[in-house]
Amino acid sequence: MEQENVEIFEWTKQWYPIAVVAFLNPSHPHAMQLLGKDIVLWRSGSGQWCCFEDACPHRLVPLSEGRIESDGTLLCAYHAWRFDSSGKCVSIPQSKDKQTETRNLSNNRSCTVTYPTQECQGLLWVWFESGSQAQVESQLKQLPLISELESNSSNVKKLFWYVRDLPYGWEFLMENLLDPAHVPVSHHGITGNRYKDAKYYDMVLLSDISTQDSFAYEMIPTEAGLKQVIRDFKAPCLVKVTCTYDNNSQLILYSYNIPTCPGWSRQIGCQVLVKNDKGKQAKGMSFYSLPLPIWLTHVLTSFFLHQDLVFLHYQEKNFAKRKKDKWSNIVYTPNPQDKMVIAFRQWLLNRSGGTIPWFPECNLELPSAERDKQKLFDVWTTHTRGCTVCQNALKNINRIKNLAYVISVICFCLGIILDARAMAMKAALTTVGQISATITPTLSIISPTVELCWAMGGAVLFALVGYSLNRFSRLFYVYEFKHAHND
Repeated sequence: MEQENVEIFEWTKQWYPIAVVAFLNPSHPHAMQLLGKDIVLWRSGSGQWCCFEDACPHRLVPLSEGRIESDGTLLCAYHAWRFDSSGKCVSIPQSKDKQTETRNLSNNRSCTVTYPTQECQGLLWVWFESGSQAQVESQLKQLPLISELESNSSNVKKLFWYVRDLPYGWEFLMENLLDPAHVPVSHHGITGNRYKDAKYYDMVLLSDISTQDSFAYEMIPTEAGLKQVIRDFKAPCLVKVTCTYDNNSQLILYSYNIPTCPGWSRQIGCQVLVKNDKGKQAKGMSFYSLPLPIWLTHVLTSFFLHQDLVFLHYQEKNFAKRKKDKWSNIVYTPNPQDKMVIAFRQWLLNRSGGTIPWFPECNLELPSAERDKQKLFDVWTTHTRGCTVCQNALKNINRIKNLAYVISVICFCLGIILDARAMAMKAALTTVGQISATITPTLSIISPTVELCWAMGGAVLFALVGYSLNRFSRLFYVYEFKHAHND
């Protein structure tokens, strides 16, 4: 039983990792959401990433539709008001005179709402309260960082960051990550086999559930080759999955899960490889060490994420239809594999107010279920559009694709020319009656039969390359998945 008068989790007095800095374009502002609030991220002239409420104090138009000017200020593109990194308005060009402008600029109502930010371990963190008191409180709160990277050990390797906006809510994303039983079934063919690996195990609580430090569970028994598997939840965002192998090497998943708005969440994750004292990693981990380009890892991530997406999007809608009843009365969880999910729901109910405290201006209505699979499995809007790495890769792929088509056309035209030349030469020789057995060897030498084959073969080959790249580039826009086809 939960004790009465327990400490209640404060959602706004937290650091949230909102973006991977390397994926942001510093030349323009970025619109995002957090706890239902519209925010804008932008980099000032001093190189500092800033977070403002996405509303100009003048007429409340979105600052994310503005511009970053050469002087390092953020310009509202509606009436050209400019703001510095502190949120102070530094220019109101429509003022009657300089004196009037100075008076208007000194009014606090001309300032934007700003939130403290930090850059650490490649992430941009936002403290979601504003004002001078928020600055003080934010400095007293530690960031939930990747602890293994703080040691600077040569045995630790962080793999790529990935970012996705997911069309289901934070609660269901968290449930999914705290539920190891689904992994070999949902991710059949990638991280297990649905027919062989869906086995019994227990989930053992490693520490008492607390409001701030949350809780961790261990799987017992583990799979062959694994010594220990621990899932650790640290509110409000972090789920850490630590797999320790028989040789004491580790594979660790860090997943930061951000509540953006009702029906949507943002996942920022990475994997960390930790070698043992002898510098060895576990068998089968060599794939994770391959020097794959970041954009390719982002594309491959869709193969994994969409296997869950197809469940969680509709699961949330089914729960919404039964929202008048308690969670424990809606579901049937008789097995110990659900212990951590149950603990999470109890934490949410008893220690954090039962639900996310969305900002008042947020539309609390849950989006309806998306039946168009092209829209449900959209990759462009949920990732590529906001990732400069993938955008640049897509541009290069399109350039190579177009080049392949051009070369294919050139090869085809060259083949036509060579064939026409051969036909013309044969026709000319036939006309003058010079084709005979004595010159046949000479004619075969000048005949472009081989060159024609090479030209036409090249046309087909480069056309196939262009077609394949065009098909592959679709993965930057959409990747549809159906479990019935995953044999």
